[in-house]
Amino acid sequence: MPVYLDHNATTRVRPDVAALIAEIMTEEGNPSSVHSHGQAARKRVENARRQIGKALSARAEDVIFTGGGTEALNLALNSVITSGRAKRLLVSAVEHEAIAVTAEASGLPVETVPATEAGVADLAWLGERLQRWNDVDEGVPVLALMLANNEIGTIQPVAEAAGLVKARNGLLIVDAVQSAGKIPVDFAGLGADYMAISGHKFGGPQGVGALVAACDAPVSRHSHGGGQEKGRRSGTLNVAGIAGMGLALEQAVASLADFAALAALRDKAIDAIRSAHPGVVVLGETAPRLPNTIGLAVPGWRGETQVLAMDLAGVSISAGAACSSGKAKASKIGTALRLDETLSEGVIRISLGWPTTEDDVDAAISAWTGAWARIQPKIKETA
Repeated sequence: MPVYLDHNATTRVRPDVAALIAEIMTEEGNPSSVHSHGQAARKRVENARRQIGKALSARAEDVIFTGGGTEALNLALNSVITSGRAKRLLVSAVEHEAIAVTAEASGLPVETVPATEAGVADLAWLGERLQRWNDVDEGVPVLALMLANNEIGTIQPVAEAAGLVKARNGLLIVDAVQSAGKIPVDFAGLGADYMAISGHKFGGPQGVGALVAACDAPVSRHSHGGGQEKGRRSGTLNVAGIAGMGLALEQAVASLADFAALAALRDKAIDAIRSAHPGVVVLGETAPRLPNTIGLAVPGWRGETQVLAMDLAGVSISAGAACSSGKAKASKIGTALRLDETLSEGVIRISLGWPTTEDDVDAAISAWTGAWARIQPKIKETA
């Protein structure tokens, strides 16, 4: 039976969530309408807003619904840029393209906050750079730093970075897309001004997300129209998707202990792969990591080739991050960690999810070690 271990790309919709979405799809009512059907839909939306606020330790009124994590991050960064407070952006080397490409497209100078060998943002570099920050020429410091990396799962020192940025009256944008529903997330405690999530990463539907924006953080509407979401993001609300996302996050947070237990299966897979190939490098191993994420660099064996070999064995994993074309994409983390070319080309990601069983992990171990046994002689021949 096929085994799916690419849960950081997207995970299965939870059964209760699927049932709720199916129920709502049979109902009528635009949540912006004043009649009873519309207000029933509005009640669904506001219930989800409360669920998400509670799950993230944020105020419900600060939750803005979007079409996904990418839109949420774009809204945050573009709001800061439009406010005129930023003249230069600080973006960590491990950020998702939703932030990195938006920053590049902004026209503002962008500085990369380097990552340490452990795969986390270099706070020493950040602290030294902020000491030299010139408010007149550079505006307020704006830092984009994800809470957990999507490729290797390293948990970033967001609260510590927030302290450095806030000391200079700056703003912090946090990509919590891979963190929400997997580890405890405290919007207020982290010191974030903006935080993005996406429903399909924790058992909700695809195509719906949210941005939490602190009450004093600038929010500039970039989707014009009917003025929904208090004028912050226009467009008819996806009631079924929003309600499904709210329930999914509520259930994910309630079962964080179960998700944490995936660390044992993660480590089992790492140990078995290392036993078969001692030269495998476990990326981010010395840093705190998500319990479900395995980032490996295999010298001499290209990541996309590993993905194809695993797929032929009935196991889905990924090389680098998922992208819109559906094709394999070079690992960004390889560049961020300054891996040599041989290692960087051999990066893969195995990511477990809430439905993952030990049998799934055993199947992945068997598939990878079997494929390695077949390819190893060829790699030696061409080395």
